[in-house]
Amino acid sequence: MKKAGILNRHLSGALAELGHGDGVLVCDAGMPIPDGPRVVDLAFRAGVPSFAEVLDGMLAELVVEGGTAAEEVRGANPATAELLDTRLPELHLVTHEKLKELSAGARLVVRTGEARPYANVLLNCGVFF
Repeated sequence: MKKAGILNRHLSGALAELGHGDGVLVCDAGMPIPDGPRVVDLAFRAGVPSFAEVLDGMLAELVVEGGTAAEEVRGANPATAELLDTRLPELHLVTHEKLKELSAGARLVVRTGEARPYANVLLNCGVFF
């Protein structure tokens, strides 16, 4: 049994399979999940687990080159916009519709219980060397 880090066996296993260039969508409970990517659904109740908790856990275990989020987050969810700005220096903004299109190419989708709008980010996996 792991003694630290992400303990959820499905998520931990999915993260171990990721490689350089793979996309990981961390999303709120309302984001449409496209057919295709592997999905690890962590949502338990509205707000649990939060987007911030899951994002921080993912960033602690992954090498991330940058991310893409919806530009609508700035007006509709300033707290999440600030979180993304502080955690991802290489953050690109696109329309929410474009983010939904891009998410179809993700290798993994991690659904949180977040119940605030536009709490979604498509992470770009990097390499540790």
